[in-house]
Amino acid sequence: METILFILFIAFLVFFVIQFIYQSVVFSRFSFVQPKKDTPKSIPVSVLVCAKNEYENLKKILPILVSQNYPNYELVLIDDASSDETLDLLEEYEKQYSFIKLVKVKNNEAFWGNKKFALTLGIKASKNEYLLFTDADCCPNSENWITEMTSHFSFKKTIVLGYGGYEKIKGSFLNKIIRYETVLTAIQYFSWAKIGKPYMGVGRNLAYKKSEFFNVNGFINHIRVRSGDDDLFINEAANKANTALCYNPEGFTYSKPKTTYKDWFLQKRRHVSTAKHYKGFDKFQLALFFISQVLCITLAIILLSFQYNWIIVASVLGFRYIFNWIVLGYGAAKLNEKDIIVWYPIFEIILIFTQIRVFFTNLIFKPVHWK
Repeated sequence: METILFILFIAFLVFFVIQFIYQSVVFSRFSFVQPKKDTPKSIPVSVLVCAKNEYENLKKILPILVSQNYPNYELVLIDDASSDETLDLLEEYEKQYSFIKLVKVKNNEAFWGNKKFALTLGIKASKNEYLLFTDADCCPNSENWITEMTSHFSFKKTIVLGYGGYEKIKGSFLNKIIRYETVLTAIQYFSWAKIGKPYMGVGRNLAYKKSEFFNVNGFINHIRVRSGDDDLFINEAANKANTALCYNPEGFTYSKPKTTYKDWFLQKRRHVSTAKHYKGFDKFQLALFFISQVLCITLAIILLSFQYNWIIVASVLGFRYIFNWIVLGYGAAKLNEKDIIVWYPIFEIILIFTQIRVFFTNLIFKPVHWK
């Protein structure tokens, strides 16, 4: 028994070191970086919004999109064969604003219900080289959203990763969990991009040059994967040289979060099923982070239950939580989400169990994607 506990103790220390490296070497690259203000630009931009049965959301979002404080942009509205009043609303706006271009997508037997097909038509219809994407349920945080996102473009930087958060719901514990996971994900993809290994972005707030889209033949390499118009594209097209970050609050967008655990769980199932198509290194680093996280905590609990080197184990575990709290806290502050970090130890455990459940559920049932 003593030998087994000694092996578990060594394993615990190894997984702690791995976790410490993630926090101190990777995540700190974003959390402790000084904000950089880029010069606003007036490059022609096409803002693309793909909608399928989003009438209620579009009524709130469109007034903000057409009122952006930017001198030169077109708004490309893509109706993906909606069956509600979405198309009628988009046609009304097209008549009112000369800078709006409406793209009507009809169901295609080969690509039925595939958002990537609809987005491809919208990209091809857009007149500008620079493209900025958001979703139909996303609200820009300010009238300077376009200005902030496009300010990070340069001769070399042709992809801009933005932050897409979720609205706060007062008194909702689930809302805090969702926002915590969103912040953790953002810290991860921003940090790896800072290191020079960008692996994903979110379609709620993403910009790139049209040439980048055609350089990788659009979504063709993963067109049969129903999701991933954002992260799988970035995983394929982004690199150290061409990727920039926007984390100025005026450049954020906010979406309506899920309000039930069931809906959030289904959303997570879709996200996890997409990640399996990432490049090998990206799958490895994400898996290593999760596995080391789970085993570090699990082994600590086992060792403490047997009181094996309990002072060392408790001290190391306490240091881990304090250090992680600091790193994640600074990252969350940059994203205007400081309130959720108070719950970090609890949220970490909840997410671990949720991710394990998602993994095994996806082995049995195929998740449903675009509406």
